Amino acid sequence: MIPVVRPEQLSTRRKVEDGEAYQEKTVREILSAVRTEGDVALLRVTRELDGADLDSLEVEKSEFEEAYRQVEQTFVHSLRQAAQRIRRYHEGQKRRSWMETETDGTVLGQLIRPLARVGVYVPGGRAAYPSSVLMNVIPASVAGVEEVVMVTPPRPGGDVHAATLVAAQEAGVDRVLKVGGAQAVAALAWGTESVPAVDKIVGPGNIYVALAKRWVYGQVDIDMVAGPSEIVVVADESADPAYVAADLLSQAEHDPMASPVLLTPSSPLAESVALELEQQCDRLERKGIASQSIREQGAICLTEDLDEALEVANRLAPEHLELMVVDPWSWVGRVKNAGALFLGPWSPEPVGDYFAGPNHILPTNGTARFFSPLGVDDFLKKTSLISYSREALARDAEHVITLAEAEGLTAHAASIRTRMIKGEENG
Repeated sequence: MIPVVRPEQLSTRRKVEDGEAYQEKTVREILSAVRTEGDVALLRVTRELDGADLDSLEVEKSEFEEAYRQVEQTFVHSLRQAAQRIRRYHEGQKRRSWMETETDGTVLGQLIRPLARVGVYVPGGRAAYPSSVLMNVIPASVAGVEEVVMVTPPRPGGDVHAATLVAAQEAGVDRVLKVGGAQAVAALAWGTESVPAVDKIVGPGNIYVALAKRWVYGQVDIDMVAGPSEIVVVADESADPAYVAADLLSQAEHDPMASPVLLTPSSPLAESVALELEQQCDRLERKGIASQSIREQGAICLTEDLDEALEVANRLAPEHLELMVVDPWSWVGRVKNAGALFLGPWSPEPVGDYFAGPNHILPTNGTARFFSPLGVDDFLKKTSLISYSREALARDAEHVITLAEAEGLTAHAASIRTRMIKGEENG
């Protein structure tokens, strides 16, 4: 049974399992081993944790060819359609370098350059996540990243899910390596004999991957430390309880720690959704996971009105926010914090996960207050450009000297003053 709570209780609900001391210790040990031993450590840890005894980490061309033989053509067609939509959406995010010249010859601007090499982590093992491949790799490709290296855990037999390999090929991944967990993060951060060091690591993973990404940040950049999935549905009496329940369960089936929340001022809707959740959950293949998520992390919250519902939603800053109300567009201006916003009964969250085009790698744990979805900007770096003329420096010299001396940085001031003195001497 899903808990019914008051609005003030939601802000204190524990949604994320903290990294325990054992997990932290394990991650540090793995990072250290890979950094010092390279491939030897990667192969050993992969054998111990994934049950895969590998001779080589690289996915060979023949394995990609076999993957295409294993998957249905309908899957390949749908994957290509999704990739096309995702690419088109992210093309709209592209930036270009810019410069402007002032009347005295000063040139100011910004150089936009792609990262040279990016590592993409894709979860694997018992499940396949081809959609995660597309969402990570396509923005990097649009940004112009020179090399994309993908890592994913092998299955005990030493192979990788066919769907994952097909997605990697379709998205344009340059190399795929059979390694997962904290060991994969360490390899991407420092490099080994088989795995090249990268500039940035992106992609979701379990608690060990999340902790490893946090530890290597600074050596490389990372996208974010993602937590379990979240969905908040704001609904009024017009919402179909079957739709609301189905969307809550679409996130609940991800993980027992996933957080599905309904905010509504309608008691009849709340009661109907609670009933639908029980009935629909019984029919799910991942019933155990979904029911635990609903029971332990889910909630139905009765609010005074929709105004309060939006206030609570903004405080939660959820990964996914659905507005199932009479006129959802009239409430868009009230939404301040959300990773992705879905409007109306025909915009269910899963369409964003797979096909619509916007990225499904989103901020979780309330970090939508200050984080954004993964996008092209995550694979770009910016360099400021400054070109002063002699006249422009003369104009601004006293201002720079004044500010530098106010900070006690006399060498800064001297850098400017030296030029002014020499300029006067040379006429």
